[in-house]
Amino acid sequence: MSFTYQRRYTGPLKAVLLDWAGTTMDYGCYAPAVVFMEVFKRKNVPITMEEARGPMGAHKKVHIRQITTYDRVSKLWHEVYSRLPNEEDVEAMFQDFIPLQLNCLSEYADLIPGTLETVKAFRGKGLKIGSTTGYTGEMMGILLQEAKNRGYEPDSTVCATDVPAGRPEPWMCIQNAMNLGIYPMEAIVKIGDTLPDIEEGLNAGMWTIGLAKTGNEIGLTEREIETLRPESLQTKLQDAHHRMLKTGAHYVVDTIADTLPLLDLIESRLALGEKP
Repeated sequence: MSFTYQRRYTGPLKAVLLDWAGTTMDYGCYAPAVVFMEVFKRKNVPITMEEARGPMGAHKKVHIRQITTYDRVSKLWHEVYSRLPNEEDVEAMFQDFIPLQLNCLSEYADLIPGTLETVKAFRGKGLKIGSTTGYTGEMMGILLQEAKNRGYEPDSTVCATDVPAGRPEPWMCIQNAMNLGIYPMEAIVKIGDTLPDIEEGLNAGMWTIGLAKTGNEIGLTEREIETLRPESLQTKLQDAHHRMLKTGAHYVVDTIADTLPLLDLIESRLALGEKP
């Protein structure tokens, strides 16, 4: 008789990787969305907030490129310029995007409620804190200082510009693991508020937790959410949960403050030899 033997990790979690806008700061993920709208407006091709949010989580140049492929946007572009948008247009808009984003980042740098307490609890469990982002290094320089001023300082931060490609490819997650000196990948949990966040973690072989309420999937500030009728909020949350679960998230909760019990569940699954 022939047998195949497999090695499985059954130890504890070692790290969590957190997204930035919509996950730990900038409730509703507004900073990039409003700038994408302004960039296209300057090209006389106005886009909607929904269109601006569509590719959220990707490298910002990739984000712009993806918006130009939307049928409505490309048709409007053709009406204005008698041609479809090209890579030169994408690069020009990205160059417009950079200073506009740098100028407004500090306005959207408040931490999402529960971030400090949850990160403290993560550290109390012996976990390292990494982070990934679609922002450039220059942009993150501002946000890292703003976060530090507010009491939040991850052990590792990797930008899309630091690796060969951003989300949904896994390289930012893997670079974080290298920076933190942590393996195997199943000992790490990726937490984020966008669908590319989920895909990034899955592609890296990590557990993934989606955040439905505070980020891009609903796209409203805390105050805006408070003004919603309960049934309207419930519908939006159900839709966001469904989209994230359909993308492959292992778990979906509303905010970062809701993630701690899930880590215990994941560790119980690891102890049984389960993998993401």
